[in-house]
Amino acid sequence: MSDPQADIENKLAALREAYGPRFAAAETEQQLRDENAKILGKKGELTAILKEMGKVPGEARKAIGEKTNALKQEVEKAFEVALAALHQAAREADLKGRPFDLTLPGRTPVGPGHKHPISMVREELIGIFRTLGFGVHDGREVELEENNFTKLGFPPDHPATDMQDSFWTTSGHLLRTHTSNIQVRAMMGHKPPMAFIAPGAVYRRDDDATHSPMFHQLEAFLIDEGVSMAHLRGVLRAFAERFFGPGTPVRLRPSYFPFVEPGAEVDFGCTFCKQPDGTRAGCTICKQTGWIEVLGCGMIHPVVFESCGIDPEKYTGFALGMGLDRLAMLRYDIPHLRLMFENDPRFLAQF
Repeated sequence: MSDPQADIENKLAALREAYGPRFAAAETEQQLRDENAKILGKKGELTAILKEMGKVPGEARKAIGEKTNALKQEVEKAFEVALAALHQAAREADLKGRPFDLTLPGRTPVGPGHKHPISMVREELIGIFRTLGFGVHDGREVELEENNFTKLGFPPDHPATDMQDSFWTTSGHLLRTHTSNIQVRAMMGHKPPMAFIAPGAVYRRDDDATHSPMFHQLEAFLIDEGVSMAHLRGVLRAFAERFFGPGTPVRLRPSYFPFVEPGAEVDFGCTFCKQPDGTRAGCTICKQTGWIEVLGCGMIHPVVFESCGIDPEKYTGFALGMGLDRLAMLRYDIPHLRLMFENDPRFLAQF
């Protein structure tokens, strides 16, 4: 009958002799980790030896346990040394290897990225208004209440100024609800004449199937002596020709905005149901009217001029604003607003 204690000691001795050469023979980190698991893993050789401890007489278990733990520590230390040696060898191989050009483009398993439809529309609009003589003006997204509301002629009880309709900070600032704050800063920082566009992100407490708490606008404004609604209509016609195509009709409908007087909603002839002869047959996009509402506009209110330090008796001007998200949906026939904010690569790959 074999002696359990002697059997375990023999197995420990054999394992002590074997683990070193086995670690040394590993050429990769994965091979080394596999050998270590074969010894110390849940089903490893040392683990199997520990399971035989129950056969050892009680007075000898302590000594066998100490030898087993000592061997385990040796294996763990040898593994760390061997792993560090592999890492060092790989590092030296990289340093001594053939140099390569870091400026070469990377090789990826996927194709190049795509521009977002909102970015494409924004760049197109900037190009159109640049050809019309407008410069690009940037501004803050975290704004003072007076620049976002007060200087634009919003009455104190206007619904847009309610806490539940805007994102406010604890310091009393807010995330701008429109890009008209850039108009205010431009009017306070420049002397007329001026003509700017102000594209950017805006924020409101809207979050449903047709609204997003963050969306994008572009505002255009022109200030000079003798500016009239005729100039505004001319800019709108030029914009329609360049963005929607030659012969696109423009229609202004009276409307109210606190910062313009008079104000108007602007409709453009529907591009989806346009017939070869230029007529519009009506479709679901335009709700069978032949017109698509795109933007709001008007003559800058004298109150806005006064609050920004410009003489309304000498200067007049117009302003117009449009949603880039809506224009992108119209341009690329995107059915739902949320598609543009989900970052789904299957959607973006179409552009």
